[in-house]
Amino acid sequence: MSATSDFYLARAEESARAARETQLVNVRERCLRAEAAWQAMADRLLRSEAERRRQAVERSDRMEAGQ
Repeated sequence: MSATSDFYLARAEESARAARETQLVNVRERCLRAEAAWQAMADRLLRSEAERRRQAVERSDRMEAGQ
């Protein structure tokens, strides 16, 4: 199964919500670390997807120019 940015972003939001709702400092800190990690994974995946799209456009442009 391939993870999607939507999956990562949903997990980040769940972690943020859990951090807001807890009264325990250590749990809040853990949830905030989890939120940051999920957000970083989403950001990395979004950058990768954008780069793949950019490369595909470049390949397409090169093929059209060669024909």
